[in-house]
Parts: sequence; structure tokens; C-alpha cells
Amino acid sequence: METTRQRIADALREEPRTASDLAETLSLPTPTVYEHLDHVSRSVADGEGPSGDGAGDADEEFLVAPPTCRECGFDGFDDPVNEPSRCPECKSERIEEPAFVIR
Repeated sequence: METTRQRIADALREEPRTASDLAETLSLPTPTVYEHLDHVSRSVADGEGPSGDGAGDADEEFLVAPPTCRECGFDGFDDPVNEPSRCPECKSERIEEPAFVIR
């Protein structure tokens, strides 16, 4: 039986996904998905694999298309593995979610 993090990693190997996409697919709250994504990103970076069993592929990368402000286009957010609530440039709350993929 796969862990939640393994299921997230498998989904990200198929195609880019947002946290809300993953939350809907896996029936999890979006904030919980962000917590798992943080761990998955670190596991992929160190070649461990999402289960921590060393089954990761050292050639894989966890890539993030950063959140983007729909009003002004700002995409220089400090932490791209989080969903910001407002744009620091124009203060708009119309922020496009970051998308994640493992390649």
C-alpha cells in the first residue's frame, strides 16, 4: 500500500499538478497537501524517494512553476512551495497557484 507522499510523487511524475488538484484527487485538505509537497521536494532532492526508503531516482528533479499574480504578473514569491495569499507588488489576492512536477 502506497503512502500519501508516494501517491503525490506518482501523480507529479505523470503531469504537472497544483496542490488543489492533488487535494481533490486524494481527498485531502489543500494545506495538508502543501505539507506533503515540502517533504516530497526534499526527498526527491536528496534521491531518497518520497517513502524515505532510498527508492528515489537520483536523476529526478522536483520542479515548481511559481505562483503568479493575475493582476500584475509578479512571480518572485519567496517560497514557491506555498500558496501566497496576496501579491507583494500590487496587493491583489488573485494569485494563480504554483504547479509542481517531478521529471
